[in-house]
Amino acid sequence: MGIGELDREAHVAEGTGAAAPRTLAEALRARGDEGLAALLRARPDLLNPVPNDLTQLATRAGTRGSVVRALERLDRFALQTAEALAVAPDPAPYPVLLALLTGDEGDPAIEAALPGAVALLREQALVWGEDDRLRLVRTARELLSPSPQHPSPTGLGPTVAEATSGMSPGRVQEIIGAAGLRATHDPVSAVAALTGLFTDRARMGALLDGAPPEALAVLDRLVWGPPYGEVTANPAPPVRWLRDRGLLLPVSARTMVLPREVALHLRGGRAHRAPEPVAPEVAVLREHRPQVVDGAAAGQAYTALATVEELLKSWDKGGPQVLRAGGLSVRDLRRTAAALDVTEQVAAFWLELCHGAGLLASDGEADERYAPTPAYDDWLDLPPAERWARLVTPWLASTRTSGLVGGQDAKGRALSALGPDLDRAAAPEVRHRVLGLLATLPPGAAADPETLFARLRWERPLRGAGTAAENTGSGSGPSLPDDLRSRLARWALAEAELLGLTGRGALSAPARALLNLPLAEAASPADEGGGVEESVAAERAATLLAPLLPEAVDHVLLQADLTAVAPGPLRRPLADALAVLADVESKGGATVYRFTPGSVRRALDSGLTASDLHDFLTAHSRTPVPQPLAYLVDDVARRHGHLRVGAASAYVRCDDDTVLGEILADRRSAALGLRRLAPTVLAAQADPAALLDGLRAMGYAPAAESAEGDVLVTRADAYRTPARTAPVPVPDGPPAPDATLLHAAVKAIRAGDRAATAVRREPSAPTPAGSLPRTSSAETLATVQAAAMTGSAVWIGYVNADGAASQRVIAPVRVEGGFVTGYDHTADEMRTYPLHRITGVAELADD
Repeated sequence: MGIGELDREAHVAEGTGAAAPRTLAEALRARGDEGLAALLRARPDLLNPVPNDLTQLATRAGTRGSVVRALERLDRFALQTAEALAVAPDPAPYPVLLALLTGDEGDPAIEAALPGAVALLREQALVWGEDDRLRLVRTARELLSPSPQHPSPTGLGPTVAEATSGMSPGRVQEIIGAAGLRATHDPVSAVAALTGLFTDRARMGALLDGAPPEALAVLDRLVWGPPYGEVTANPAPPVRWLRDRGLLLPVSARTMVLPREVALHLRGGRAHRAPEPVAPEVAVLREHRPQVVDGAAAGQAYTALATVEELLKSWDKGGPQVLRAGGLSVRDLRRTAAALDVTEQVAAFWLELCHGAGLLASDGEADERYAPTPAYDDWLDLPPAERWARLVTPWLASTRTSGLVGGQDAKGRALSALGPDLDRAAAPEVRHRVLGLLATLPPGAAADPETLFARLRWERPLRGAGTAAENTGSGSGPSLPDDLRSRLARWALAEAELLGLTGRGALSAPARALLNLPLAEAASPADEGGGVEESVAAERAATLLAPLLPEAVDHVLLQADLTAVAPGPLRRPLADALAVLADVESKGGATVYRFTPGSVRRALDSGLTASDLHDFLTAHSRTPVPQPLAYLVDDVARRHGHLRVGAASAYVRCDDDTVLGEILADRRSAALGLRRLAPTVLAAQADPAALLDGLRAMGYAPAAESAEGDVLVTRADAYRTPARTAPVPVPDGPPAPDATLLHAAVKAIRAGDRAATAVRREPSAPTPAGSLPRTSSAETLATVQAAAMTGSAVWIGYVNADGAASQRVIAPVRVEGGFVTGYDHTADEMRTYPLHRITGVAELADD
């Protein structure tokens, strides 16, 4: 049994009947509910709004925007199949399509894959008709057919009939005469004869056997495209030989084209040089033990948490200002990268990650700047594994693309971190697909990036190409593919490694749980993924990651060189307190803190006393408090508050007038504008904050005081933006409909189509096509009353309160009080209509 017979039997099983569809609407009408649901699921843009009937659905499926979106989501072989149909006769039998893809020699792989590609195109309403009359929808044919303005990906040119459409009849007769054909009485038969020659393999072979070798070389240059070539006013003899016999046809005075039939003969009947019926395999670059991969990924996840915390803590009192056009300046990005000890591209990623997770935003003030959000404080209170899940979940769905930072947009403007124009709707799909392809490899296996990019390009060949500006951004290597989809994939691989979703290039177990994928063999069956909600998946991922992260410690090791070593991540209260009392000197598995006079003074400014600091160090150190550190605390505490600064414009007071005299005599105090008001008081022109900073720079340890003379406790209260929501990803077209929406939409379309195609009795006065029925009020009332008594359906014209007119099929059940209540087949529900809004009524035919 042939493929066409199988397809026809499937249509009959769905209730299509024996008649072949004449239009796309008829083809859709012949589908079952599952077939319509599959179409709406694959092309969700057809659902907005829900079509009234199948005719409207077919019309919408043929619009240019919808067809372009559908073509962009085809894999390479399905697209090649559509391209072959675009250069085939319309309609094209299945064997003709197969021959265009396999050529004269045949190809078992193409023969096996072609039925699936045709079924996919038919499911998405890009192709309709039985296998003996396959039709590409008109818009898709226009987009994929060869033309001088838009060359076909097949490299084929126009047919002989298209290329000779403007040629004089005499010239056509000259061509067929030179080709050895008999003269005809009209140009139509002459073109048909020339086409028959070019499609006859034997006669075409004989014609080319007599061609000069130079002429064959010209054909070789044009055969795989582009099929157009420029010639001089007096072309060379080989070109003249080809032109005289119609093997090259003129497009203009200086341009010739290779006819499609000639190219297909030279190609052996193949429309594409390299059909790709099978998706390329993702190769394994290297293999590791799964435990090694999970350990490496967990270490990177801990580093990611530490980096985010360090970044936002450095902006705790307010970060850099927002550019007028939005985003972060290049100088501020460079400073951030230096503070994190990473490249600017990686710093941009961490900034975008915090922004996408809702931890960082602009404050919205007149002098706008960036700062952590209140959600950051809630995030800090979570366990480390949950904090990690709160970062990677938004990253997967975010359309923000930090890899574009440093490039230019379509107008030549620089793209800045946290700025506009960084959204790429394809980014979430690429991230999910990259991780999904990594999941197809054995546990612990890292993918070869080149084969991974090749697979992505095969799956979405039309979606890879980006603008020239996008392809000039930073982060691309000269030997790597430069289309947008490959660049997104390359960034996704690097970012997944930074976040700890992968370890040494292989997918980790927490990442599998996050993606609802089956876990490694060691996992229990209960841990298998399968359609769970996103929050549940994130919780499962955090559960798997938690045992792999280092345990938080509650102690440090104090050393005699005024440093403290944290042997692991510190618990939150200890980490916060130590960050005030000491400065971080080095980071890593063991963080080193250094105590300085400035850091101790900072702790005293926060309201702590010397005894509090001694007790804190004794309680949290596994080693005795070194004597130099105790002396440092006591020395700074003894001098802390000896000077008092308040607001007069500002003043300094001290019980020891000798100290004030030293300050006045110091040249460094000249900028503060100090003058003595009393033996123990100095007035300053600078404000209190500047005065405090100036005296501290001179080596003193002043304390601020209130108007009552009390020491002000200057706690380092964090600056926070107002409550902000995380940025919403830019949708890549309409969202995929769920099963409930699909069921309701199919039901509504079916009901509307039944009403639109209902056969009506011929009225006494003919009704123009497309117009509403017109009957008098008495006739309308009598007809609906009779229908209510007999339980039959009628066709009505109805105008609603907004003046919108529609045609409906209803089955009246009650007529009273100027209203008719009945079952509306169009809406598939019971409704009530005012009789005065019914323009007319007609009975349906008996069948």
